[in-house]
Amino acid sequence: MRILGIDYGAKRIGVAVCDELEILARGVATVQSRGEERDLAEIGRYVREFTVGRIVVGYPYRLDGSRGIQCEKVDAFVEKLESAFPVPVERWDETLSTREAEDILAGRKVRAGKKRNVVDRLAACLILQDYLNRRETRKHGG
Repeated sequence: MRILGIDYGAKRIGVAVCDELEILARGVATVQSRGEERDLAEIGRYVREFTVGRIVVGYPYRLDGSRGIQCEKVDAFVEKLESAFPVPVERWDETLSTREAEDILAGRKVRAGKKRNVVDRLAACLILQDYLNRRETRKHGG
């Protein structure tokens, strides 16, 4: 089964997908937010293209583990995904994923305008890869 990873933001939505063996995540796209209907249609395109069986959405807990204001926005987005697609949608701790993506790109020669899109796609990839890694660890008693 393929799993879609999402890094939700008001302006951009990073999208990643894993391979069929659920081992590796790769960035797929950065959706420029153009309103709920268009955003869901674009995400739906990836759900169909990759025959997605689950969606994992980065959930922005604070560093102390509490829920921040942004969590309410992600909760509303998750509810829309759950209504729009017949697959399970799971929230996943995304703490510092965008910072980690920015750090990875810091040494790369990426133009500033393009960097925003790459950061969101890479953050989605990091969220999904963390989900896959931890799920695999739990399978093996870790």
